[in-house]
Amino acid sequence: MKNNKILKIAIIAGEHSGDILGADLITALQAMHPDAIFYGIGGPRMQALGFNALFDMEELAVMGIVEVLGRLPRLLQVRREILAALMADKPDVFVGIDAPDFNLPVELKLKQAGIKTVHYVSPSVWAWRHKRIFKIAAATNMVLSLLPFEKAFYDKYQVPCTFVGHTMADTIPLDVDKPAAKTELGLDPAKPVFAIMPGSRSNEIKLLASDFLQAALLLQQQFPDLQFITNMVTPAKAAQFNAIKQQIAPQLVVTEFIGQARQVLLAADATFITSGTATLEAMLAKCLMVVAYRANWLTYQIGRRLVKLAHFSLPNLLANRRMVPELLQDQVTPQALLAAMVPQLTAKRDALLADYRQIHHTIKCDASVKAAQAILQVVEHDVVSAP
Repeated sequence: MKNNKILKIAIIAGEHSGDILGADLITALQAMHPDAIFYGIGGPRMQALGFNALFDMEELAVMGIVEVLGRLPRLLQVRREILAALMADKPDVFVGIDAPDFNLPVELKLKQAGIKTVHYVSPSVWAWRHKRIFKIAAATNMVLSLLPFEKAFYDKYQVPCTFVGHTMADTIPLDVDKPAAKTELGLDPAKPVFAIMPGSRSNEIKLLASDFLQAALLLQQQFPDLQFITNMVTPAKAAQFNAIKQQIAPQLVVTEFIGQARQVLLAADATFITSGTATLEAMLAKCLMVVAYRANWLTYQIGRRLVKLAHFSLPNLLANRRMVPELLQDQVTPQALLAAMVPQLTAKRDALLADYRQIHHTIKCDASVKAAQAILQVVEHDVVSAP
């Protein structure tokens, strides 16, 4: 590839976390190729860097088997239209960020048409439906994994994969100044801070906020100095949370922030938090946690028959042991949340925080730059995928 060629890089990012990864990736690629053109589906962070969004990213921000079914016709229409646009324009490379159910079929069609494809953020193929590895191999020239145990799985099947580390590990300091973070949010730096984090999706808030709030009330009885805070991704989600709070715990004082999840977790000493990438962010922020997950009944019944894991939270998967408490489905009750949290607030935490720091160090790799380099390597060379 000649250095003066203007690269056309198509990207599809499926939700808020994908928009963050996409923006960091675009920044790294622009440093290497300032004239590169970026387009596809992405959010406000990507668009702020000049990304041309052909569809609203919110079209793809849906999770859960039952929830997806209701949106399926529109999702299929978007996929058909974006695929037709990419086939006609023929970018130098396509990068699908997460959203595997949407992106992998796009990648397969593009790769079959001779367009190079990269999937950024490995699907949880190591957790369930292992045979998807062969579909991933057929659809991609390269997978970029955020976590080291993922690359080991791909290597086992000889599918091209590059471990790039996690951008959050790059941007969050190894040693967090909690008092400074509290002061920045207008909190009392001398008192402990507790974050109530039921999730960024409406369904997560609906299914978890009530139990988190009831457990917070119980915690307050034992730890009256606690300062409670929460973060919501949008004002609409905040309104949903507040409606539940008004019913469940109107007397609980919770300082609310919008779009400041990172700052909230950096300030928090501990949190009730829903499973997902946020648990990794909490660990990197050196925040004690109880991780909870609850899905709609049918989604859970299907999922529990497919997923075979000893742990479901990212800190425990990275540690390969039960480092933080996990509560699943019917286990999520105010009493169980309280019972799992109190020992963490009363015991010495040096060993646990040292474990957090060690894992942080392992995945701190300048991820966006490594990802950009791997993508350009795919553009410049024929990377042969496994059959």
